Amino acid sequence: MSEENNCPKCPECPPPGLPGWMATFSDLITLLLTFFVLLLSFAKTESAKYEAALGSIRNAFGGNVLKQGEVLQPGKSPDNQPVMMESAEIIKPFPIDFLTMEGMFDKHEINRESAEDLDQMKSDLKEFDLQENVTIYEMPEGIKVRINDKIYFKKGSVQIEDISVEVFEKVVKLLSNKGWTLFIEGHASKGETSSDGSRDAFILSSLRAAAVAKTIIRRGVQSSRVSSVFYGDSRPERIPGKSELENQELSRRVDFILRKTDLRDEGRAVPAQP
Repeated sequence: MSEENNCPKCPECPPPGLPGWMATFSDLITLLLTFFVLLLSFAKTESAKYEAALGSIRNAFGGNVLKQGEVLQPGKSPDNQPVMMESAEIIKPFPIDFLTMEGMFDKHEINRESAEDLDQMKSDLKEFDLQENVTIYEMPEGIKVRINDKIYFKKGSVQIEDISVEVFEKVVKLLSNKGWTLFIEGHASKGETSSDGSRDAFILSSLRAAAVAKTIIRRGVQSSRVSSVFYGDSRPERIPGKSELENQELSRRVDFILRKTDLRDEGRAVPAQP
């Protein structure tokens, strides 16, 4: 045999790509990260998050629970009369998406529709050419839009001193065509009373808010979408660079706030006990 046939066979080359242990190591790191994310999410022991986690875990294993307590069941007695029986209604668990963590996910914890409402509000404001006349605030409970233009009143009176008619008409058209709620805030200057002294600042501010609300409703806006509140002289304007007299004149005003959700709507009931 020749020397070429006696040469040892070369070892097989390893397959291309990362070594096999890398896959196991990656799985381990991913599981550890998930574990610590869960620990962080339970750092704030709020009942809503706790119920969301339990509900999602129960839903993942195909389990549901029945509503606790007795409910009225019609036609369940021998003589076909209503009786009180244990509830048979199934409670749907919270979705896991409700379980969010501040600083990690760009989501709204309390009102998960806030992003959609914000986009819709911007679209509506643009449609009625109001985007340059408002300031938008995003809060946990929803979107608040403050109209920059206000209605100002004469001292000690409900007679209008100054108003931006164009902006006012645009607000009326927006409310008449879109499903937003208008909050009217009545104000008075510090220590203001009516000309004859029979009305104090709180009564003046309430009359101003009521007068504006009636005007808007007469323009075709549904009364159910108009709410008014008055603050008297408890919230005067204090604009830097303005004199005391100018701030008093600016305090005799009515503010407009647009909201998607009326604060009178029922929310999720929670126990009163800590």
